Amino acid sequence: MKKWLLVSGLALSMACNNQQNSQVPVIGFADAFQDNTIEQARTGFMDALGKEGFDEKKGTIKLIYRNAQGNIPTLTQIVKYFVSQPVTLIAANPSLSSITAVQNTKDIPIFMMVSPTPTLMKVNDASGQPPRNLFGVGETLDYIDTSFLLIPKVVKPKSGQLTVGMIYNQSEPQSVESMDRIRKLAAANNISLTALPVNSTADVQLVTASLLSKNIDVFFANPDNIVFESFETILQACNRKNIPIFTSEAGLVERGALAAFGADIYQWGYQAGQQAAQFLKTKSTNGLHWEMVKIRKKVYNPSVAKKFGLNLPSDFQPVQ
Repeated sequence: MKKWLLVSGLALSMACNNQQNSQVPVIGFADAFQDNTIEQARTGFMDALGKEGFDEKKGTIKLIYRNAQGNIPTLTQIVKYFVSQPVTLIAANPSLSSITAVQNTKDIPIFMMVSPTPTLMKVNDASGQPPRNLFGVGETLDYIDTSFLLIPKVVKPKSGQLTVGMIYNQSEPQSVESMDRIRKLAAANNISLTALPVNSTADVQLVTASLLSKNIDVFFANPDNIVFESFETILQACNRKNIPIFTSEAGLVERGALAAFGADIYQWGYQAGQQAAQFLKTKSTNGLHWEMVKIRKKVYNPSVAKKFGLNLPSDFQPVQ
């Protein structure tokens, strides 16, 4: 018995020492919900790591991937699990994951993607400084101006004033901020705006139907996690009413929106992955800070443009 205890203790000690001495970094990747567009950021992030030699198949990193499926308590549990391991870094996609990660750790580096700036996420401290462990790539709402003001260049109102319809998540800071910005844009450009709030994906079908009953000319899909997650529901409803969808999110054009000016979601993740790779190579965050997204696209969907008989400006490129 004593011999067995001695051997077991030795084995446990060796296992602990091996774990402590392991040089393989652990990536905790948190997706807030399942979405084909948002998923492109994870692909980009992992591709950027792979290009720098950090590949799970080669044994140079270990990946712990979790998806909260749109459930906030689950997302919190996921982040707390990452902290308990602890992982080497947390990859957070999109803004809900970034906010949750910031709320639950001040030590583990967080690399955000598909997220607004720390200011828009309201995670800055009292002096206006972002969390010291927050890195990755954020976005302002400036690009929305170009996306929204494309509408009157392309669409003629059925009668009188051009009317744009939107839904927005009133509990999501980024969505509320963009809504406020769009209201001002609409007012300054003689566009009538009809916007209805949603609280969850379960509300989208009913709220979208209500919006479409108000004789809108165009639906505008703003940067909102509920809109991302429920886009196919919105698209089906708009197609039945022959209403085109404009958006500020380039990834939604592949899924059936007419046109967009916005970040390339894959490249957004790739840019965050490049930062994470630098951290893994140097084992230091010196010189790192969150940065603005670098690559934006003007894209349109040719089949959708043909369906609605609409022509896009020449600087908009067709999606493949």
